[in-house]
Amino acid sequence: MNPASDPGHGHSPAAWIAVGVMLVSLSVGGIAFFLGMWTLVILSLVMTLVGWGLGFLLASLGWGVNGPKYQAKEHS
Repeated sequence: MNPASDPGHGHSPAAWIAVGVMLVSLSVGGIAFFLGMWTLVILSLVMTLVGWGLGFLLASLGWGVNGPKYQAKEHS
C-alpha cells in the first residue's frame, strides 16, 4: 500500500479523545452496573454518546485523519 494513501486508521486527536472519553465512561458504567448505581450507569451511557459526538465534532473542526490540523506520522 502506498504510504501517502494510508488513511491513518484513526490515529488522530479526534479519534484518541473520543475513544478515551468512551473508554473511561464505559469503565465507570460497568463498575456502577455491578454496584447497582443505576443513575451512574445511565450517566455513563450519556457520556459515551457525548464521546462519540465529540469525535465527530473534532473531526469536523479539522482534527480528524483528513483534517487540515492533523499531521500524519510515518509508519514503521
